[in-house]
Amino acid sequence: MAAPPWNRVNIPFPSVVSSVRVRFTSAIGANVQTLLAANQKVLQLIHSDILQTEIRVLYEVLHILNNSYRGNKTFKGLQQVEQCVNRLKNMKLDVALQDLADLCPSRIHRKLSIKSGECDVPSQPMLEWVCLKVLGAAQLMSCTLSRCSRAFLLTKQQMKWEEFLVLNVVLTSMLSRFWVIFRGLLVSLSNLYQQVLELLRDVADAQPMPFLTDFSLPVDMVQFLAPFDAFLLTKHPAYDPHPKDHKEKQQQQKKKQKKKPSANVRDQGRTRKINDDLGVAVERDLALDTDLKPFIKIFKNFTKGKSVPEEKHKAKKKQKFKEQVRETLTFTHMAAHLEEMILWCRSQRMEKEKRLLTFLQLKCRKMKCLEAAGYNVQRKLRTFRQEACWASSPQKSVPKSFLSPAAARRSARLRSRLKSLRRQMMSSAIRTGVKKKRQKKTALSVCVPSEDSQQNRTAHEAAHRTAESDSHDDIDDIFASVGL
Repeated sequence: MAAPPWNRVNIPFPSVVSSVRVRFTSAIGANVQTLLAANQKVLQLIHSDILQTEIRVLYEVLHILNNSYRGNKTFKGLQQVEQCVNRLKNMKLDVALQDLADLCPSRIHRKLSIKSGECDVPSQPMLEWVCLKVLGAAQLMSCTLSRCSRAFLLTKQQMKWEEFLVLNVVLTSMLSRFWVIFRGLLVSLSNLYQQVLELLRDVADAQPMPFLTDFSLPVDMVQFLAPFDAFLLTKHPAYDPHPKDHKEKQQQQKKKQKKKPSANVRDQGRTRKINDDLGVAVERDLALDTDLKPFIKIFKNFTKGKSVPEEKHKAKKKQKFKEQVRETLTFTHMAAHLEEMILWCRSQRMEKEKRLLTFLQLKCRKMKCLEAAGYNVQRKLRTFRQEACWASSPQKSVPKSFLSPAAARRSARLRSRLKSLRRQMMSSAIRTGVKKKRQKKTALSVCVPSEDSQQNRTAHEAAHRTAESDSHDDIDDIFASVGL
């Protein structure tokens, strides 16, 4: 199965001209200006001293722990973060963005071009190639964020076990800084992608030269990323979904502030008067003998009333998750929904649900690899939906498909043992019943003899007596003949 064009190690450069001459207007000049600003922000983040220092610290930590810490899961998580960092270096995103900045006209050149009406700008193949680079980098940043989160949770777990405390404190701080930097880089890449698309539309209208024929560029980065990564992107304060509308709003706010300067001055004076000294003890008008029972009752009622909305919120969240799971068509989206639900269960301290969903996440990753390889996994997906719905609210009995192979084998052995024991008990009960019947029959025959048996016994005794008398007579005759 061929990889998508943005996921290739070396994206082929278009073998056409890199710049074209188009009609240059003030709108195109504004788009070029915002594009250069967004491009410069991404380059600053990639070349920032903070990021380079953290990368060097990561390399040093992995070099030191290579022998003594090799079999640890945290060490493997750090190695995955290192792989993402190395991939970011190997893709040479900064070189591509610097070439794009060199092709765009400078500020003086833009002013002169607006007057003349023509200017050289990056061509459509060049802009589409940059879009592919930016999409690949954004997907890599989302993968790096998930790797940093996983390694952070592993270090946190080791800290709970009180293992390698100093080392884990260093790792948690380093991974948290990595996460913040890469999230900011993801947001800046999203804003850059929007600006490149706007310039691409203008250039395609003026000088159409299509480069991507089998792949269509997404309209927004939110549509391209997984749901959880898109949520992280949209919640960032620097994210700008509609740059033009945002600029107009900023201009309107500036005009309003210029019209009402006196109100701001009055508000500032009021805020200065309201500020209190927090170091001074505040006197209350409560007596020492006040009765606190009504306050305690109010507090109890408040806590009772608060638990009901929390339960409703949990039920709504679970219902929403079940609807998302039922509508899921691929294991890729299923993995994103599971990751989001696991984080929510962890925040709500729902340990049982978190544990079951984590087990399902491992199965989902395996099926995701098979799905990417081209196998048909729709049948597995149906059973997986049922398992995910059950794991979000485990109240009924466990479905058979949810058990692991070892547990299924164990349960089958137990069932076979129970069946064999039941058969043995039944057979032993049957045998003991037969023996008891036989013993009862013999006891009855001994205790209550019949008339025929009595007659036979009397005849036998009479015959025995006659035989004894005959034998005695014969012996007497023999001894008498001898003379005794």
